[in-house]
Amino acid sequence: MKLLLICFLLLPGYVMAQKMTVAQMKAGIEQAVNPVAYVKQVLKKKYRIDTVAIMNTRHFGGVADSLAYHGKEKKVYGPFDKKYLVQILVKAPNSFTRVSQIYIDTSTFTRRIADSLANSIIDRIANGTATFEDMAQTYSMGGEAVTKGDLGWIAKGSLMPDIEKAVGSHKKGEVFKIWSRSGVHVIKKTSDPKQDTGYALLLIVIL
Repeated sequence: MKLLLICFLLLPGYVMAQKMTVAQMKAGIEQAVNPVAYVKQVLKKKYRIDTVAIMNTRHFGGVADSLAYHGKEKKVYGPFDKKYLVQILVKAPNSFTRVSQIYIDTSTFTRRIADSLANSIIDRIANGTATFEDMAQTYSMGGEAVTKGDLGWIAKGSLMPDIEKAVGSHKKGEVFKIWSRSGVHVIKKTSDPKQDTGYALLLIVIL
């Protein structure tokens, strides 16, 4: 009976799964050739695999988004809330363009007044009597007023289609307006497109 018990306790993965610290688990996952198999067969932990699309390299919706962009491939992070670990399995690129905006909401102004204000803003920027940043702080009715209009680096496919098309047809530094259902957007194409991390595949390990 004692021999059977000893054999049972020495089954591959049993002692490891039962006695590993979180730090040891993290190291084991990072060193594993197949992390998913390691989590499933050795650690015997529940897991899920998430694909995260990075929409903006400045603003993140949560821990997963931030890790997907800032984290290193194969690295294990956490624990988070003492409940789970996160490993970045692989990253993939996307195209990003830096855009600034002054948004005028037509639920506050009539369309005619909003259009007139947008034209005035564009004219003042063009003739040098005001900067885009000053106009954004003064007139923008979106959250970007706090950042002087800067929306950061926006991923391809995350802007409204009409705005994205317009941004693509303008040169760096150009200021123009475009309408949406909710209002008028005075847009500045702050930078040309660049390649950056756009997607990440995450392994979420439940502790």
